[in-house]
Amino acid sequence: MTTVDWTFVRDAIERDILDGHLAPGDRMPTEPELVKQYGVGRHSLRRAIAALAKQGKLSVEQGRGTFVSAPKMLHYELGKRTRLRQNLADQTVDISRELLEAEVVAAPNRVAQALDIAAQAQVHHSRRLTSADGLPIAFGSIYHSVDRFPCFQERRAVFGSITETYRSYGIDDYIRMETTFYSRQARPDEARMLHQHPDLSVTIIRAIDALPDGQPISFSEIIWAASRVRFSVVSGA
Repeated sequence: MTTVDWTFVRDAIERDILDGHLAPGDRMPTEPELVKQYGVGRHSLRRAIAALAKQGKLSVEQGRGTFVSAPKMLHYELGKRTRLRQNLADQTVDISRELLEAEVVAAPNRVAQALDIAAQAQVHHSRRLTSADGLPIAFGSIYHSVDRFPCFQERRAVFGSITETYRSYGIDDYIRMETTFYSRQARPDEARMLHQHPDLSVTIIRAIDALPDGQPISFSEIIWAASRVRFSVVSGA
């Protein structure tokens, strides 16, 4: 066997968790049973179990055994009409959002370019934390032009969702004009915000939403817990 046997075991157990063959609360087979099942030595098995425990996917309880502790992996579709609440509404989880910050600032260059407004023009900036069943899954910022959307934060507080807030400005439909995303290891402050181990990765998604005619209306940068949300890109409406 090769020196990466432990990663094979780690990945196999993780797949069983993601596919639902191992559910939260399930007790793992004993060490001798797992050694026989995967055909690896005890050292490789223990290294795989330790790695999954470090990620929060397994819980090793002294005297009782090893249990699956991973939360449900959520599915999020990135498409022409990406809506957070609609994306997660049918996944039997309680989605909550907490406003962390709301202010009017001079648009950073990247934001001004994305919104097609003058450099340093005023924009509404808000930061929110999104949780599923009380566990943080994402946090980040969204920007709107003050000239295009006066009193946006006040209206958002009244209407709740962005979609309903847009309707208050006469906007009945909007599309995702651009989405870019990549993954990297979480920074210490991001790991703390998402309540995850610092060795785990995050997925960064930057997006521009626009009117159907292509006029940009928002720019966002959201940091997602990569171990809790799986993304797919869909075409069409």
